[in-house]
Amino acid sequence: MTHPAPTTLTLRVVEARSLNPLIRMLRLAAADGAPLPAYSAGAHIRVQVTANGQKDWRHYSLINTSPRMDATVAPTEYLISVRREDAGRGGSRFMHEGLQAGDSLLIEAPKNDFPVHEGAPRAVLIAGGIGVTPLVSMAARRKAEGAPVRMHYAGRSRDLMAYLPELQALLGDDLVVHADTEAGAPLDIAKLLDGCEASDQLYVCGPKVMLDAVLAATQARGWTHDRVHFELFTEPVVEAGDHAFEVVLAQSGKTFTVPADQTILDCLIEHGCDPMFDCKRGECGVCTTPVMEGEIDHRDYVLTNREKAQGNVMQICISRAKGARLVLDI
Repeated sequence: MTHPAPTTLTLRVVEARSLNPLIRMLRLAAADGAPLPAYSAGAHIRVQVTANGQKDWRHYSLINTSPRMDATVAPTEYLISVRREDAGRGGSRFMHEGLQAGDSLLIEAPKNDFPVHEGAPRAVLIAGGIGVTPLVSMAARRKAEGAPVRMHYAGRSRDLMAYLPELQALLGDDLVVHADTEAGAPLDIAKLLDGCEASDQLYVCGPKVMLDAVLAATQARGWTHDRVHFELFTEPVVEAGDHAFEVVLAQSGKTFTVPADQTILDCLIEHGCDPMFDCKRGECGVCTTPVMEGEIDHRDYVLTNREKAQGNVMQICISRAKGARLVLDI
């Protein structure tokens, strides 16, 4: 099946400024001021960046703070925010240092893999750090609909938490702010879930440690998967015990060594292969790859526990080998 190529747009940076020492806001518009493609709360755009001298793509959530029903129908601007990650792959440094007002950016039209559902059940939004960005738009949409919503927003300190004033104005008492420096501890996930109602729908976005904690706690409570919606805001990181391993492509016979600090996907791309992928965070399932030999270190959020136990498919954007060798059916 042939999929149409994504629509690309060249937009101009009309404003670029720091919201705090870690987060930079960028406002993008068409050069002629024409309306941009519509989007829904939770949507993101893919932005072409220059990372370590190479062209690459990064996902950034679209932010809307207006509680108007038509706020994102024919927007004249896209608003995104980027957290600087000095230990990352270079995309955030480009967005922080390589762009100024007046520069142009190539983007793909909005796509939504993290929609907020309409209807009566309350939406409980749980944000960690820069993971707040898609949830701002969700909060605004729920307010526009007159639908119940509550947000828990966690960060290290208030001065590093972007969009706090806008959220306070938008949500009032429906916003609960947790700053680690004030509380002396991370957000208490168990207490938060204890305060939820049986019909609540959870929307979680933040770092891996927070997402893992929420998923473990909801699973322990027997919550069904259709109640917990999430998006991960992190890039693959080197974990303790990560090692280099050999990957064999069975169909071509090619063999590559994947370093401890590189993903299988990036290794294949570096060697001229053209695998299918999208999120690069183990969420979307686009890069699902059959495995013929080898033990997989699963790190994704796509496969079920049963699928992981069977050990015959993996997400090459984030999962690795437990042993010295993997044979992939590609």
